[in-house]
Amino acid sequence: MDKVVIDGSIGEGGGQILRTAVALSSILMKPIKIVNIRAKRRNPGLQNQHITAVKAAAELTDAVVEGLYLKSTELVYIPRRLRPGKYSFDIGTAGSTTLVLQTIIPIMLLMPEEVEVEIRGGTDVPWSPPIDYLRNVILYHLNMLGARVDVKLVRRGHYPRGGGIVITKVLKTPVKLRPINLVSRGEVIRVKGISHCVKLPKHVAERQARAAEEFLRNSGIRQPIEIDLEYYDPEKDPHLGPGSGIVLWSETDNGALLGSDALGAKGKSAEEVGIEAAKKLVSELSTKAALDSHMSDNIIIYLALADGKSEITGSSLTLHTYTVIEVVKTLTEAEIEVYGELNKPFKAIVKGIGYTFHHNTHQ
Repeated sequence: MDKVVIDGSIGEGGGQILRTAVALSSILMKPIKIVNIRAKRRNPGLQNQHITAVKAAAELTDAVVEGLYLKSTELVYIPRRLRPGKYSFDIGTAGSTTLVLQTIIPIMLLMPEEVEVEIRGGTDVPWSPPIDYLRNVILYHLNMLGARVDVKLVRRGHYPRGGGIVITKVLKTPVKLRPINLVSRGEVIRVKGISHCVKLPKHVAERQARAAEEFLRNSGIRQPIEIDLEYYDPEKDPHLGPGSGIVLWSETDNGALLGSDALGAKGKSAEEVGIEAAKKLVSELSTKAALDSHMSDNIIIYLALADGKSEITGSSLTLHTYTVIEVVKTLTEAEIEVYGELNKPFKAIVKGIGYTFHHNTHQ
C-alpha cells in the first residue's frame, strides 16, 4: 500500500504534525512517511518526547517504523494491527507526558478492547498542556463526544528533573464518537482551578491562587471562584524537583468550558504565575467563543472521526489549529470548513467520517 507523504514543515512546522499524523495513521491503518520533521523549530527533528510518542503508538499498533532516532527529520510509519493491553513508557527526560497522550488517546479510544498506559516524564512543562488542563478541560470535551477517559496523576514531573507518572485508561472501547455543537459560549457561572507546588513552601500555591483570583475579580468576574490548592509536607514530598503551576477553567450555563494555565519558573514570582493564567482566561472569555485556543486544536482530530457534523467556535485560529486541520484533511475524508482569520476568533464546521473499529490490518 502506498504511503501518504506528510510535509512536517507546513503551518507551524512543529511536533503537532507528527503527533496528529501518527495518531490518524494508527487508527486508519494508513502507512505514512513524514518528511521535514519539526523543520521550523530551533532544534529540528525528533526529540525524546516525540520518539516516545511514536514508540507508544507503534507498540499499540504493532507498527513497522523507520527513522526513529534523535534529531531524525524523516519517519516511515506502517501500522499493522491494534493491540490492546497494559503498557508502560518512560520518556527518560522531563519531556511532556501530555503530548505523548495527545498522540495515543485517539488510538486508545478505538481499540477493540481496554488498554491502559503508564507514561513517565514531565507533567507540567513548558510548551505543552499541563496535566490539570488535560484532566479538567480536554477530558471534559472528550466526555461530550462520548469517550470516558480516566487519567490518574500518580506524581508530578517538572523541568528539568521530570519523574512524573501518569496512568491513562479508556473506560469503554471502542468508542463511537458523536458530533458536538459548541458555537455559543453562554454565560460564565463559575471559575475553578488548581494551584500546585512541589518541593516548595505551600505559600507558593496559595500566592498563585490569590493573585489569580484578585486579577479575575478586578477584571469584572463576579461569579464564584474556587481554586483548589495542592502542596506537600516537605518531609513526605515524593517529587524529584521543585516546580509550580496553576490551571484555571470557566464553566458556563451552555456547557462550554474554557481553560488557561501558567507555570512557575526560576526568577518568576508566584504572583506573576497567577496573574498570567488569569489574564489568559480573561482574554479567552473576551472573544465569547465556546472553546479556548488550545482546546480548538486538540478537538479537531476527534471531530474528524466522529459520526456526523460538528460545529465549534474557537477563541483564536492559531497556526497549531490550522496545521492540524491540514493534516486531518490529508489523511481522512473529513470535510472541514473554517470561517475566520489566523489568530482571530473563528468558526469551524467538521463533517466527521463516523469511524468505528474494524479488524483491518496490514501484514
